[in-house]
Amino acid sequence: MKEAMPGEDVIRDRILQLLVEGEVDGASVVATAVRLANGDEYLDLEQLQQGVQRARGAVNPLSGVLPRKAIHEDTWRRILRQLKAAT
Repeated sequence: MKEAMPGEDVIRDRILQLLVEGEVDGASVVATAVRLANGDEYLDLEQLQQGVQRARGAVNPLSGVLPRKAIHEDTWRRILRQLKAAT
């Protein structure tokens, strides 16, 4: 099991700031529950040290996650760079 990243709260805030205005609605799943289909990629914003995760099978509603499908691909890449820089 990986240890928590230093300043994980700061990293989480930076990730949320990367979301452009049009994506905020789609990413509102961060605060609410979301269903993930088998294979959907997501970040658990409470456990960023785990990195990108994949849903296994249909996953019941989760909260505090940022699904890849909820944001633009360019934003997803910027988020991954932010995570990589933090490790």
